[in-house]
Order: sequence, then structure tokens, then C-alpha cells
Amino acid sequence: MNEILRQLAARKSVRAYAGGPVTPEEKQAILQAAFDAPTAGCQQLYTIIDVTDQALKERLADLCDHQPFIAAAPLVLVFLADCRRWEQCYRAAGLSPRAPGPGDLLLAAADACIAAQNAVTAAESLGIGSCYIGDVIEQCEKMREALALPPAVVPAAMVVFGRPTGQQKARRKPARLPMEYVVCENAYAERTPEEHRAALAARAAADGKPAFDFDAWVRAFAARKYESDFSREMSRSASVYLRDFEGWDR
Repeated sequence: MNEILRQLAARKSVRAYAGGPVTPEEKQAILQAAFDAPTAGCQQLYTIIDVTDQALKERLADLCDHQPFIAAAPLVLVFLADCRRWEQCYRAAGLSPRAPGPGDLLLAAADACIAAQNAVTAAESLGIGSCYIGDVIEQCEKMREALALPPAVVPAAMVVFGRPTGQQKARRKPARLPMEYVVCENAYAERTPEEHRAALAARAAADGKPAFDFDAWVRAFAARKYESDFSREMSRSASVYLRDFEGWDR
């Protein structure tokens, strides 16, 4: 296993920090890695907000399901799917472009997340831990106000960075689902109930939990995640952001 593969295998979410800043040189390296990521048509369909204001960090921590470790992170980056900048470029060139549509948003969101993952990988190579914050999609109206987001600019991901504590370094990385369950050859394959049960049981065993109750675990997980208030709020907020991308073909 080469060093890059080793670091990818070892990387896990870090939510507690040992202290000490991310240096300007390290931040620059992390941002440059984001810029070096693959991007559709070399457009860089994202904007990155470097959150340096402590009051704003605390506001984001509150808006993202009240997670105080966000405010404690030395480096906080918000990756925005930006469907506005190129439209403004077109107008600056004297064009009358169509409004951005759902396809533009999906492409920009992919660009933003690819850039974010490059930043995460670069940070890991520097001994800096990271954690994705999916909750940045929630609280659309308040998030727009906090980050001064114009129409057609949507949070795709927030990532917080910092040096992990000893406990975080020692913490076991959660096991992943079996590869044969997730990877399909040539076409999507529906899994049977038995295959769902076997895959989750295999992951539990890899996590050192051989006594796995599929029905109880899935019911509890659905209540905690999929049917939760925050999950419903995320979809509500996403539907508000999507309104900016209606009428693109008119």
C-alpha cells in the first residue's frame, strides 16, 4: 500500500482538536489542493468561503444542529455550488444567458464536493484532521443571511479542520459496507432483502459487533436519521434553494 492509499484508508472524521492553529502555509496548501481538483470544463463551478470570524463560526455551529466543535475548529471552509459567477461573466461579455437550471446546480455541486475532498486529502497528508458538515444545507433562509448568499449559490458542503487529539487518533475508523454490495457491474442491481441483511451484518462484524439485530438497528437508524426533524429540514431547505433553478428553459 503506497502512502496515498494508506492515508485514504486511515482518514476518519475528526470532531475534537488538540489545539494550535492551521498555519497560513498549511491553509494555502489545502486551498491549492482544492483548486487542483478535477472540474467540469475547467470552470471551477464553486466558491469557497474561508470562515475566519469567530462569531460567524459560532453562528454556523448553531445553525448546523448546534454542534459546538464547529466553532472550535481552527479552519472552517464552506464550499458553495456557484451557478452565478459564470452567468455574470456571460452578461459582462454582452450575452443574454438563460437562467441556470437543475443540471447546472448538480454539476456545480459535484465540482464543489470534488474540490472539498481534495482539500480533505491534502489536510490528512499534513496531519490535519477534517469533518464534513452536511447540515450546512439546512436552515436555508438563515444560512443565506449568515453567508450573504445571492440567488443560484447553494452550500454543497462545509468542512472543518484541525489537529486531532490523541483520542481521535486512536479511535477506530468505522467499517464500510462490503464492496460487492455497493459496486455493480455495467448496470444498477437491485439487492434482495437477504442481501441487505447480509451486507449490514458483515459491516457490523467488521466493526466488532457480531451480535447484530438487523430489524432493530435499521428501525433505530431510520428514526435517528432518515425520519428525523433535521433530515426533513434539509429537504425543505433544498426545495427552497431549488426555486432559483426553475424556469431555466423559458
